[in-house]
Amino acid sequence: MSQPPHNRSSAGPPARPDASMSLLTHVMDHSLDEGYAEATARREADGTAGLPRTLKAKLALAAGLVLAAMVVTLGAAQARIAAPVLAKERQELIQRVERADARADGLERDIERLRSEVADRQRAVLKQPGGEQARLVAALSGATEVRGPGVRLEVDDAKGSSSSGGGPRESSGFSDTGRLRDRDMQRIVNGLWQSGAEAISINGQRLTALSAIRAAGDAILVDNRPLVPPYEVLAIGDKKRLGTAFQDSLDGQYLHVLQESYGIRSKLSPADALVLPAASSLTVRTATAAEPKKGAS
Repeated sequence: MSQPPHNRSSAGPPARPDASMSLLTHVMDHSLDEGYAEATARREADGTAGLPRTLKAKLALAAGLVLAAMVVTLGAAQARIAAPVLAKERQELIQRVERADARADGLERDIERLRSEVADRQRAVLKQPGGEQARLVAALSGATEVRGPGVRLEVDDAKGSSSSGGGPRESSGFSDTGRLRDRDMQRIVNGLWQSGAEAISINGQRLTALSAIRAAGDAILVDNRPLVPPYEVLAIGDKKRLGTAFQDSLDGQYLHVLQESYGIRSKLSPADALVLPAASSLTVRTATAAEPKKGAS
């Protein structure tokens, strides 16, 4: 027996697409909490909604606004009055700093002039009759300009490279970076001396037995004068033996480790003619010249 066909016209209306989102639909349709609406209606019924309507409330509001305006006006007036005073004090501080800088520059020029005079007098004394020994002592002590063959060592910081741990500078207290340090320069200079250098200069600063290589922050100081990378180290000596001896020495290997581990750049090349200036000043406080013994030949 066949079943009667279904009557499609008697089916109910299709379900809404958002029927399964009743909570979200309720929130969207009733975005304002009913409690707020009730409170607003209650205030309107009591007559307390909106601006104050009684004379006392209006006077209190007016007094508050006037007080706020007075405070803002007084603050603006005080700031306007204090502005010229602050500007004057700032200008006075600037002038004091400029005067101090000018005095410091003048003292620095006086120091340089006195150093030059002392160096000239020392060189004049060393040039007095005394034979080749006096000239040799003057050259080795750094009191006179020297010329001769040697090697040129160019050392520069790494190009932004840095590393940490396991390097030759691990326990020194400085961070292991690609910056050349004062202790690195000390080892380089000592290695050149030990390899046979007869005179050394760094960026035009002549080294003597009294020279000191120190640090001030990340800057390298030679005799309290800051150096700027790249560093040019000139060493006079046998250009063939000096370069080979330095590269084979422990300090030369140390420089190689710095190059491999931290990216510090270096280039060693022989030179046929180098000119090293005289030291700026030599101050001897303890040693004195020995008097020749009578009858000594």
